[in-house]
Amino acid sequence: MVGGEGGFRSMLGHVNDDARHPLNTATEPLSRTGMRPGAAGTHIIYVHGLWLNGTESLILRRRMERDWGIPVHPFRYRSVTSNMGEIAARLQAFVKELAPQSLHLIGHSLGGLVIYRFLERYPDQPPGRVVFLGTPSVASRAAVEAARMKWAATLVGHCVAEELLIERTRRWAVKRDLGIIAGTKNVGLGQFFAGFEEDCDGTISVDETRLPGAADHLTLPVSHMGMLLSARVARETVEFLQTGRFLLRG
Repeated sequence: MVGGEGGFRSMLGHVNDDARHPLNTATEPLSRTGMRPGAAGTHIIYVHGLWLNGTESLILRRRMERDWGIPVHPFRYRSVTSNMGEIAARLQAFVKELAPQSLHLIGHSLGGLVIYRFLERYPDQPPGRVVFLGTPSVASRAAVEAARMKWAATLVGHCVAEELLIERTRRWAVKRDLGIIAGTKNVGLGQFFAGFEEDCDGTISVDETRLPGAADHLTLPVSHMGMLLSARVARETVEFLQTGRFLLRG
């Protein structure tokens, strides 16, 4: 067992330490087509998960921009110290700054729940679709078990405490298509806490990703963080945002 906060954080790889990474909600256009933000009416926003800051999505965003030619903007927020209401309000301001005609949203892990609450509180958005990547839609056994450990409890933060420490009945009722990608490669920190026996991505089980009302659900042999490096995940995400269905079934 890794002892103390330092050891815990060293296991994470990419960590969004709020003290060392001040909130930065500026856009980060990387389009290889040379488009400036707003030059075309369609924009994609990527929302990161717990302890991350959006940098971990660079390969995913590059691949999507190469394949579709649309800028993908990482939205950054303090995942530990901010509550969901504050984050949703900042995301709304971020969207207003972009002023898109069409808006697609991608959420990795906790980022999917940020999008869920954002659209619940601010439903009047430009048309578009949503993809969740490894998002725990009902609860997170790994988060619950981590919160029981004194040395890890303070690290899960306000958002996780609000959304994931008790099982919630959620349903996708937003008038835009939602596609969900879940991983089945059991490699990740969550296994340390939850000891999964069912299909999981090492942090979130496949069953935890299922959300009634979603248009499509796909499982792929990727881990929780590995899905952000997967060319297949990038292609399937683009396909769903374009058509409302994944290429593969399952």
